[in-house]
Amino acid sequence: MSLASRIAALADRVGLEVKAKIEASHPGVARAWVCFGYVGNQIVLRAAHNVTSVTRSAAGRYRVRFAVAMADTQYCWVALARSSVDTGTQRLAVIRATADSKTTQYVDVSCATTATSFADSSEINLVVYR
Repeated sequence: MSLASRIAALADRVGLEVKAKIEASHPGVARAWVCFGYVGNQIVLRAAHNVTSVTRSAAGRYRVRFAVAMADTQYCWVALARSSVDTGTQRLAVIRATADSKTTQYVDVSCATTATSFADSSEINLVVYR
C-alpha cells in the first residue's frame, strides 16, 4: 500500500468519525447564516440558510428573519461588514441599539462606521449559533 493510499484511507476514517459525532443538533453547527448587502437602494440577498428575508429600517439598520424560529433567545450571532468605499472607512457589524430586538423569529443587526454613525454596507455576513 502506497503512502498516498494510506493517507486517503486515514482521511476516510477521520471523516466517518467526525460524521458520527457532529449532527444537525450539535451546538457548533450554525442554525442560520446570510450574506446580504445594501446596493443600489435595495437589499441584495446573495446566499442564506434558514433566513427568509432581510429588511432595512434605516441606514445601517437591518432585520433578519429566520425561516425556522430559534428555540429561545439565548442564541449567539456574529457578523462582519465590508467597507463600502476604498478610502479606508471601515464598516462594523455592531451590538444592537436599545430599540433593536432579538427574538426567536428575527434578530436586528446594525452596521456602523468607526466614527459610530450608522452606515450601509454592500456586504454583511451574519451567522447564528445555538
